[in-house]
Amino acid sequence: MRSTASAVALTAALALVVSACGGGGGNKNTGGGGKEPTSQFNAGVEQVVNPSDKTGGTLHMGMPGDFDSVDPGDMYYGYAWNFARLYTRALTMFKAVPGKEGLQLVGDLAEDVGKPSDGGKTWTYKLRQGIKFEDGTPVTSKDVKYAVARELDKDILPSGPTYFGDMLVTDGYTGPYKMKGKLDSWKGVETPDDSTIVFHLKKPFGGFDYLAMLPQTAPVPEAKDTGAKYKEHPVSTGPYMFKAHELGKRIELVKNPTWDASTDPNRKQLNDSVEVLLGQNEDDLDQRLLSGKIDIKINSTGVAANARKTVLTDPKRKQYADSAPLSRTWFTNINGDVPPFDNIHCRKAVMFAADKSAIQGVYGGPEAGGDVATSLMPPMMPGYKPIDPYNVKAQPTGDIENAKKELQACGQPNGFSTTISFRNERSAEKQTAEALQQSLGRVGIKLELKGFPQGDYFKLYAGKPDYAKKNGLGLMVYGWGADWPESFGFFQQIVDSRVIRAAGNTNLSVKDPEIDKLVDQAAAELDETKRNDTWAQVDAKVMDDAFILPYVWAHGLFYRPPTVKNIFVSQNWGMYEFLTLGTQ
Repeated sequence: MRSTASAVALTAALALVVSACGGGGGNKNTGGGGKEPTSQFNAGVEQVVNPSDKTGGTLHMGMPGDFDSVDPGDMYYGYAWNFARLYTRALTMFKAVPGKEGLQLVGDLAEDVGKPSDGGKTWTYKLRQGIKFEDGTPVTSKDVKYAVARELDKDILPSGPTYFGDMLVTDGYTGPYKMKGKLDSWKGVETPDDSTIVFHLKKPFGGFDYLAMLPQTAPVPEAKDTGAKYKEHPVSTGPYMFKAHELGKRIELVKNPTWDASTDPNRKQLNDSVEVLLGQNEDDLDQRLLSGKIDIKINSTGVAANARKTVLTDPKRKQYADSAPLSRTWFTNINGDVPPFDNIHCRKAVMFAADKSAIQGVYGGPEAGGDVATSLMPPMMPGYKPIDPYNVKAQPTGDIENAKKELQACGQPNGFSTTISFRNERSAEKQTAEALQQSLGRVGIKLELKGFPQGDYFKLYAGKPDYAKKNGLGLMVYGWGADWPESFGFFQQIVDSRVIRAAGNTNLSVKDPEIDKLVDQAAAELDETKRNDTWAQVDAKVMDDAFILPYVWAHGLFYRPPTVKNIFVSQNWGMYEFLTLGTQ
């Protein structure tokens, strides 16, 4: 990582991360027959497997469900960010290489990382020369400013992080949809010339290069912006562009003829095309992956339970698999807006009663799924300190005695009923809800299971506070990986109550002004040790509040068919790096 003289140094010791947040078929070109290459379990965790610079063929991808969006300004799933770099270029990016070097930020659309001034309140980037949109129009700094401006409007683009709206000077500016023709008057982002873009922050923030990495900085031509419909055909600046997008069914990317390798040191254009099948049944998709009918499953969690068992027990399969620890925690939000969870003791009853070892089994056990979590913060995050306020280590199957005491304290000695939500396409989430239904039932807490489509889970359901409250979503199955490898990038969007809006939320339950103060304190702290101590306090306070039930610090079990080239687990994305993949 680069070092700067900025007011807040967020370049702490880095570790594996996600962000926060996979069918194909037919006659697939596998790059020829012959003897399969030798491999071994976890070969792709620290090195490139099957390196090749040969071009041609089609990369076949598939995923259960759909993206939250492919509009770079309206996405928040980590796999969507990973995928978006095939057709977009943000100001900065993580190096597309294995190992810890993959945690280094470099210039992408910009020539280099940003230059801070004014004590870290101003950040300046210079764009590379010669970058064009897919129609041949030159990319300018104004296209980047417009992209960031449109992200401010959470009515039109409800998904995606809120960092820019929270941190940039806005002075009442709400975006180009509601304030058409006023973009030039917005001084939060300035464009003194076509290749320079300057960001003005409300207060110092030394980690702004991480924000510049977000797909929200990928340029959008104002004349081609169709608002909420832009996801149907985002305009490309990357090596591939959209040829077809059947919403919820299929995406086809083809080579972008205006992409110039001389302007892009971070990418190659190895494939003739990329095809993605959407809305697939996860078990069917895993079988296609194991049989080589698709090359990559698009998700950040790896293969599901049925395929996981096959991979781990069959040595011929296991040699093509990778299990990597992630900066991700699987958890369930406990909604204080839904009675009786407005009473902290009812929330704590859930914290004590949950059988976390059963959920660990859902995710694949200690080898493939991860470790039982005793707090929200993953151990590899800077600032982690071990705590165990709910006796998880001693009683991983649940502390029934203390759970019953908490039910007495909240006036519900015989338990109560509530609804638990999950994402339909994620079999592990449904199984988690079922495991909680069983374990909480031991103390009289009855759960009604309710699944929702993952593409709209945050826009319309669990992430929409009015809907969640009105429909009694007391428990919401979820999980989170850091937006970038630092504790601010893990915590802020899921525990800061000030980021909660009408829809598209990632903080589904945590509302505590004391936590908000601690987040601000950590973000402004210059001393790394003190800053990390404050993040540990955030972790402890979240656990004391009992708004989040963590149960697994995640691993992902990923499968790479032997024909796929240039494949490795990205330490930033916590999944396979999509940008390097080939089939020849």
